[in-house]
Amino acid sequence: MGESSEQRLLDGAAWREFCRALERAGDAVLRPETPVTSFDRAEGFRYLTRLLRAGLESQLEFADPRFPGFFQLANETVKIGNDNPDNVYRNANISGRYRYRIHGTRGDAPYLSFGTKGGGYESDGTMVPTGQIDDETMQVAADGSFEITVSCEREPGNWLAMEPHTTQLVVRETFTDRATQHPARLSIERLGDPEDDTLDPEQLEAALLRAVAFVSGTANLFVDWMEGYAAHPNALPSDDQEKCQRAGGDANIHYCQSRWQLGPDEALVIDVPRIPKEGSWNFQLSNFWMESLDYRRHRVHLNPHTARLETDGSLRIVVAHRDPGIANWLETTGHDQGGMLFRWIGCEEHPPIATRVVKVGPDGRWDPA
Repeated sequence: MGESSEQRLLDGAAWREFCRALERAGDAVLRPETPVTSFDRAEGFRYLTRLLRAGLESQLEFADPRFPGFFQLANETVKIGNDNPDNVYRNANISGRYRYRIHGTRGDAPYLSFGTKGGGYESDGTMVPTGQIDDETMQVAADGSFEITVSCEREPGNWLAMEPHTTQLVVRETFTDRATQHPARLSIERLGDPEDDTLDPEQLEAALLRAVAFVSGTANLFVDWMEGYAAHPNALPSDDQEKCQRAGGDANIHYCQSRWQLGPDEALVIDVPRIPKEGSWNFQLSNFWMESLDYRRHRVHLNPHTARLETDGSLRIVVAHRDPGIANWLETTGHDQGGMLFRWIGCEEHPPIATRVVKVGPDGRWDPA
């Protein structure tokens, strides 16, 4: 018979298995589809450390759906799946077995949504939608306060649906100007009788292994996506929207997603013929691991507030290693390839996005003809 959970803790076997599993998770960075440069490998292994931080938060510190709390699977230094630099993300582990209440004040970000999901990157590689509510459908008091009930059965007022297999909650708050817009203030609680929150030693090993499974599952999922995007590099077609939703996407967003790759004397010109009057948009660059590039120090994304439209209402963005003298220039920050994503947010139409690679001179300019 195998060792008991208690014995594996006492003799250190549980910890050693966690360490061995983490070592195996590193194979995602070494897959044959990944770039073989010291720079990309360094980012890849740093990515794993970031995923481990997120995995420990989600699978250990905030794992119990009886005691929910908001944490972040993506922020300035933890980045997953073309995370949006314009977003503040919040996550919570919940369960369809319970009822919850979210308290908050709205803030003034242009977009706020709450979505329940089933599955997980640590289990089946999905975050399947099970319910959604957003600022367009919520009732908010004059002082900006609101409450949302989260449950499987419909309830009066602001109600966010779950299903019996719901496992988590994702909050997206999208800003256009973080310097002036104020974030929402949010808290979540389970409704019902109090329960014992003491750490269960027999559950620790399973939690640690789920954290590593999150690292491996997340890393491999998005390497798979980048392998698929190799079929249309430097283009921005509409992605498989069902795939995006299964991975945790927002129901109000239409995703145009691919990968970019540029030589030292090349630039990517992106042209959008028109911007819909309703809704919003943004565009971002990421590295090969689908981590948004460092938006704290570099210009790597654009939205309606930060971009400049052409006189005819069209939009031109240029991705280049050096400043081409274009208003909507995005930096590659030392990368020669990566992921990219154009989001149409709450738009009824999704105009086609034209792209072309141009040769540039030593000054970063190219012949517009």
